[in-house]
Amino acid sequence: MILETIKSQKITFEQKVVTLARLAEGSIEVLNKSEALKKYIEDGIICDLFEGNAPYRPRYIVPDYDVFMQNGSKFLNLDKPTNIWEAVHGLLILYKHVPSITTMPVYLGNIDYLLEPFIKDESEAYLAIKLFLKHIDSTITDSFCHANIGPKETKAGLIILKVMRELELPTPNLTIKYTEETSDKIAVEAIQTALVTAKPSFANDKIFRDDFKGEYGIVSCYNGLKVGGGANTLVRVRLGALSKLASSKEEFLTKVLPEVSKEMLNYIDERSKFVIEESGFYESSFLVKEGLLEKEKFTGLFGFVGLAECVNNLLGATEKKDRFGYSEAAADLALEIVRSMSSLVQNHKTKYAGEFFGNTHLLHSQVGIDTDRNESPGCRIPVGEEPEIFEHIVQSAPFHQYCPSGIGDIFVFDETYKSNPEAILDIIKGAFETDMRFFSLYSDSCDVVRVTGYLVKRSEMEKLDKGEQVLRDTTILGKGARDNAKALGRKLRSE
Repeated sequence: MILETIKSQKITFEQKVVTLARLAEGSIEVLNKSEALKKYIEDGIICDLFEGNAPYRPRYIVPDYDVFMQNGSKFLNLDKPTNIWEAVHGLLILYKHVPSITTMPVYLGNIDYLLEPFIKDESEAYLAIKLFLKHIDSTITDSFCHANIGPKETKAGLIILKVMRELELPTPNLTIKYTEETSDKIAVEAIQTALVTAKPSFANDKIFRDDFKGEYGIVSCYNGLKVGGGANTLVRVRLGALSKLASSKEEFLTKVLPEVSKEMLNYIDERSKFVIEESGFYESSFLVKEGLLEKEKFTGLFGFVGLAECVNNLLGATEKKDRFGYSEAAADLALEIVRSMSSLVQNHKTKYAGEFFGNTHLLHSQVGIDTDRNESPGCRIPVGEEPEIFEHIVQSAPFHQYCPSGIGDIFVFDETYKSNPEAILDIIKGAFETDMRFFSLYSDSCDVVRVTGYLVKRSEMEKLDKGEQVLRDTTILGKGARDNAKALGRKLRSE
C-alpha cells in the first residue's frame, strides 16, 4: 500500500503525504480494545472514521480567533492586525498552524465579525476578502473546512456572500447563524448564494447558543462545538447493521443498544485519553499557551448513522406507509432509540470530557462516509424517499434537540426559486419555529453541491470519473457517496 501510494498518478503530492502519514500511524497499536469492541469493529458496526491507531491531535479544533485578533501571536511573531490586509494575512498564516483530523483547519471562525472592524473602504475590502477566500480554497484543499457568519448583518458578511456567489468554490464551507436579529436582507442574500454554490447553511442560533452557553462554532460538516474547544474524537455506530443483531425492538432497546453504547463510550474515552495524556498536544500547542484553546472545552462525540434502516429493519417495514419518514409507529420508535442513546451518553461521566460539558460526551447525528451502503446519514430519511417538504420538516425536527453537536437535513430546490428566495426564507423560519437546529439547501443547477454535509463540485467529480487528478481530497469522498449512497438523488422541491 505504501509503494502503491508513492507511485500513484491519480493523487497529488500533498494527498500522498497525508496518506503516507496515516499509513505510518496505522502501523502501530497503542489503544486498549476489548474483545467485544474488536468484534464490533470487525463487523463494521463501530467505526472510528479513520482517526488512526495513535491519535496525536484532537479531531476537531475550534480556536477562539478573537483572542488572536486582539493579541496577535507571539509564537508566530505576528502583531495584532491594524487594517484589512494585516487581518486577512494574519488569519491565513494562523490557519496554516491549526491542525485537525484532516491535517487542515475545520473551523475558520466567524469571519465576518473578525473582518468587519477593518472595513474602511468597501472596494478595498472586497478585493481583500476575494483574495482571502481564493487563497483558502487553493491551500486548504479539504471542504470539511468551515467558516461562519452572522447572526447580525455586517458589511463583511454581505461581501463574503457576494464573493462566494462569484467564485463558486467548495471551500470553505459556510453557515449563517440565524436568529430574530438577523436581517431579511442578509438572509435573502444567503439563500441566493446557496442556490448558486450550496452554501451557506442556516443554523438556529438560539438553540446552539443555549446548548453551548454562549459562543459556538459550526465546523466540518455541520458540527456544533464550543469556541475555544472542540472534540477529541468521533466514534460512530451503524444502527442499521446493529439492528440485525436483535430479534425484536424490545431486545434492541434493552440489550443490544446498551451493550454497543457501553463499548462505544469506553472506546471514546480510550481515544480521548491518548490525545489528552499521551500525545502531548495540550502541553505543547501554542494555541493552548496563547489562550485560543482550553482543554476543558473539549469533549468526545458519540456518532450514529442508519436510524432509518434500523427502524425499518426492527419493524419489518417494506411498504412506504410503514417506513421511517411516513409511519407514526416508525417515528415513535426512532425517537425512543435516539432518546435512549442520548440518556446513555449523558449518564456516562468521564474525566476525558471537559468540565464545561459536565464531563460528558455529546450525541452526534453523523453524515456518513463514502463507503456507506444501506446506512442513511444520522436521522435522515433515505435519499429518494423524502416526503413533501413540510411533512419532512415536521418529521425531522423532533430529533434535533437530542444532537447538540450536529444534525441537519438537506433540501434541493428547483432553479425557479432563484426568482423567489423569500419563499425559502419563509420555509426556514417555519422550520426553526419547530426547533429544527440546522437547514441546508442548494439548487438542482448548482455545480457546487452538498454531498452529505461537505461540498464538492460536480465538474471535479467528472474529472475523477476520467481518472484525472483533483485538488481536493473531499472530491474523492463525494464521488464515493454519489456512487454508493446516491447522495445526489435527493427529492427536488418545486414551487
